[in-house]
Formats: sequence, C-alpha cells, structure tokens
Amino acid sequence: MPYTSLEDCLLDLEKHGHLVRIKEEVDPYLEMAAIHLRVYAQKGPALLFENVKGSRFRAASNIFGTLERSKFIFRNTLPAVQKIIALKDNPADAFKKPLANASAALSALNALPLKNPVRKPVLYEEISISELPQIHHWKMDGGAFVTLPQVYSEDIDKPGIMNANLGMYRIQLSGNDYEPDQEVGLHYQLHRGIGVHQSKANAQNQPLKVSCFVGGPPSHTLSAVMPLPEGLSEMTFAGLLGGRRFRYTYRDGFCVSTDADFVITGTVYPGETKAEGPFGDHLGYYSLTHPFPVMKVHKVYARKQAIWPFTVVGRPPQEDTSFGALIHELTGSALQKEIPGLKEVHAVDAAGVHPLLLAIGSERYTPYAQTKQPAELLTIANHVLGTGQLSLAKFLFITADDSNQLHAHDIPAYLQFVLERIHWERDVHFHTHTTIDTLDYSGAGLNSGSKVVFAAYGEPVRELGAEIPAFLEDIAVVRHAALAGKGILALQVPAFEDYAGAHSLMDALQRQLLDQAAALKHIALIVVCDDAAFTTAELNNFLWVSFTRCNPSHDIYGVGAFTENKHWGCTGPLIIDARIKPHHAPPLVPDPEVERRIDRLWEAGGSLYGWEK
Repeated sequence: MPYTSLEDCLLDLEKHGHLVRIKEEVDPYLEMAAIHLRVYAQKGPALLFENVKGSRFRAASNIFGTLERSKFIFRNTLPAVQKIIALKDNPADAFKKPLANASAALSALNALPLKNPVRKPVLYEEISISELPQIHHWKMDGGAFVTLPQVYSEDIDKPGIMNANLGMYRIQLSGNDYEPDQEVGLHYQLHRGIGVHQSKANAQNQPLKVSCFVGGPPSHTLSAVMPLPEGLSEMTFAGLLGGRRFRYTYRDGFCVSTDADFVITGTVYPGETKAEGPFGDHLGYYSLTHPFPVMKVHKVYARKQAIWPFTVVGRPPQEDTSFGALIHELTGSALQKEIPGLKEVHAVDAAGVHPLLLAIGSERYTPYAQTKQPAELLTIANHVLGTGQLSLAKFLFITADDSNQLHAHDIPAYLQFVLERIHWERDVHFHTHTTIDTLDYSGAGLNSGSKVVFAAYGEPVRELGAEIPAFLEDIAVVRHAALAGKGILALQVPAFEDYAGAHSLMDALQRQLLDQAAALKHIALIVVCDDAAFTTAELNNFLWVSFTRCNPSHDIYGVGAFTENKHWGCTGPLIIDARIKPHHAPPLVPDPEVERRIDRLWEAGGSLYGWEK
C-alpha cells in the first residue's frame, strides 16, 4: 500500500529494522545535527527524535540516508516510474509492447493531482513558527532552518497546480533581522523555477503567494529535488512515485498539501529582501549572509501527530547524496537522449556536485582522419554547459573512449585516462565572467566566477608516474610534496595572502619547474595546497580541496604557460592553486563539546547503544 503520511513511512522503516527511536531529550541547537551526522557516517538507520527540547513536535532525520533505504521506501513504485520515464524517451515502445506497458499506463493515473474535498486534514491546528523544532545545524548558522522544505509557487499568468513549481529552497525560520513568527527567509539559487514565478509576479507588481510543505509521504520530498523540465508540475511526479495522487486544497488563496505534516503559507513582495544566512552548506563550507527574498508569514498549520523531517548538509557525502543517486536510478539514460553524443555524465558529489563534472562522449566527426583530437566533444561540452543545472559546472572534464570500457563513476581510472591523453597546449578551454553555483565562493562574487573545459581524446601522450621528483626538495617554497594519484602531485606552499603575492609565487614556481621539465614528464597535474598530507590522504580529500577552492580563470597556472591568439595553454603540467583564499567561506568544523555531549546516546542504556549490532 502507498504511504499516506510520513508516519506511515517511518513505521514501515521501523518494522523492517531501518529506524531507531531516540527517547532522550535532545537539544535542537547543534545536538540533533551532530547525532544525525555521526549516524549517517556510520551508515546508520533513520532516526525519530521523540523528545525535542523546546518543541512538542517529534522530528525525523536520515530517512534517505542510504541508497538502499531510499530504494526500499519506493520499492513498490520504482519499476513503474522507470518504465514511464523510459517510455517518454522511446514512446514507440508503448505501441510495440502494449501489454507489457499497460501497468505503466495505470500507474501514470496517479500523476494527476487530486483536489481534496475534505478541507481539514492538514488544518488540524494553527501554530506559530516558534513552535516548530528550531534546529540549528552548525555553530555559525544564522538561525534555525528548514532543510527538507517543499516550496510551492504558482505561475501568475497560468495559475493552478499543473503549472506550479515545487522546489527544495531552504527556509530560515529565525535569527538575523527577521521579525519572529512574522517573517522567514527564502533562499533560492540560479536555475530555479520559483525565480521564474517571482519575476512574472514582480513584472505585474504583485506579491507572490508561497506555501512551504514539510513532511508528508516521502515521494513529496523527493519530487522537490527532481530535475523536471520547466513547466512540468512536480506534484505529478510526487503522485507517480508515491503511488498515490497528490492531494491538495486551497485556504485563503494559498495551496495547501493535505498530506503534509506542516504547511507555512506567506507572501513575497517585489523588491523586499533581508539578510539570509550564514548556513553550513553541502560544499562543506558556510554559505554567507546575502540579501534574499523575505516571506511574510500568513498562517502555519500542523496535522495531528505531526513529525518534522530534517536533514543536515555539510562536506559531502551526506544524506542528500542519496537523492542524487536515486534520481540517477530513476532517470537512467534520459540525459544522454537529450544531449546527442553524450554517453555518461557524473556530477562528483565529493567535490560538491557543481564544481566538478566528469563526462564521456562520442567522437564521430572525422572518422577518416588519422590524427585524433577533440571535435564533437567540444560540441557536447557546450550542450552540457547549456543544460539546466549542469550549466553550473565549474570544471568539466570530457573524453571519448572508443573501447566503451571507461566509466565516469570510476574516478581514479577516469582521471588517469584523461591525464594520459590531454594536450595542455590545446585542450584547455576557459569561460570567464560567467555564472557559477550560488554556494561556491571561489569566484569573484555571488553567482559569479569562471569555468574550464578539459577535453581529451586520442592516444596516450604520457605515461603517468607514481614517484615524487627528487628536485622538489630544493625548491624553497615547497614545504611538502605528496602524490594524490598517478601523475598528480600535491605541493604544500605558504598560505595565500592576495593575488599579487600568488602571481609572484606561482611565476617563481613555474620557472623552477620549467628548468626541471624532463623530471616532470610523468606528472600531468599539480595541485598547490595548504596541507599536502590532508589533500592526498584519500581521494575525497583531493577532490574536495582541488575543485572547491579554485576559480579557474584566476587560479589555474601551468609550466611553460603561454597565450596565443587568445588561447591559453601550457607545455608542462597544469597547476591548480587550491589554497584557501581570504574571500572563501569558512569550512564546516564540528563542535568538540557537542560531540562529547552526544556520546551519552551511545553509552550503555542510551537510545543508540548497540544499534549497529
């Protein structure tokens, strides 16, 4: 049977050993988040907090903490959803195999939202914002946040649920200059559907009505992060994935999900913003304080026995990683069908998703030519960078493998394949003064930075080495050198102070490395960093440091660098300056005192004692 509520889902998880109840009183200030992070890191169960300090409502987290648990939650509907998505990509199959696809057609009926004739289910009681669990995730956070919101808005030109947008845009409940219980912050980034709706409302000088649903069946949560085409209602996908039509009604002109645990309704007025943040975000750093729309609260509703779902984001991987993995399971090859020649794409979670994209394409333009070089790959790269949220990619590696044995999710093998083949003189393509992820502070300002495409194709041009060149010991600025992988060096140098100093240091380093070019013939990539031991301790460290702390146009150098007819290249290894810069956001660091306090739950008699056994 489909879940009719969040509690239905949690009881099912508990029945099958996927949930632990925490009965002790837990402080929503840092403690709940710290518990979640520790349990997630141990691949632990979903958590139901039954005694939240300062709130009468229960809270749940880590519901989607593993891909296996996420697939278990949707075990009854995943095959049908995958089949429907496949039919969209190849509709002829519906006619070729009508009986095999009949079940998919029946499932699709659940996609139609149902206007609930019962007006009261979610309206059990009206409450205030301050009655909600005020979960403060990281020490420098500006206040309490909603981290699994389903933010609903409608198109003022085409009102109604079928043209609505549902997105997961974080909501700041308290702190800063928000008037308590009367205002909340609404943070949304580039390429988000709500931005289109607000632009249309602003053009008519009208306020935008917004509803924030929290909880309800888990399909509603996942639908809010599903990358659907603009104009396609996420509520249809919620019904399809949940095996049950999305139920809603209207109250005071606001759309209300009648299955949600909580609903916050309010209005966003043209030109009205307030400072939102900081917030410990999914790149592993704080997103800082910036002006974002402020939502004037109209009413807040809670259903009977409501449960507040939340997650904690931080340096990846975290629970939101499962969303990406599940979306990949659902959509299969949909993106490849949208972009001709694209075989595979991997937004690398360990690097914060948008900073690093690995792609495999085709190279079919000149089969008659003996010399192999990127051609079709560059067309595919431009298409990728013009497609939805893929356009936020900062580093795009793209290659073609005629043997079809390379996989973008095998990161070490992929990097080795590219670094063996790339011509740094030819294959580096910059995009300057462009948009990047709102949460990425490596650029020149909010939403502003640069991109680079590394396109490699052909036979290997170098053999990658696994030894550190001995001459590096004689370079004064190199404090420590370590290997991050075959052909990849991490060099620890003095801390970054400003770009004038950085250019001076890098110019001197490049000259010394150029003098030893022969000794570097097996090195393809050099990462300059603050801590070479940390950077090379594991692959995820290398990916996080290298690609979240670099603005390509400002922080890429090269041995034997040159510019010819506005094309930049280098004859020796490429150099990425991945040191922390003064304009970067601070990294997220757990609070040691909070970590000690939550140990009580793992001690004898605590709710989490022995669960892993």
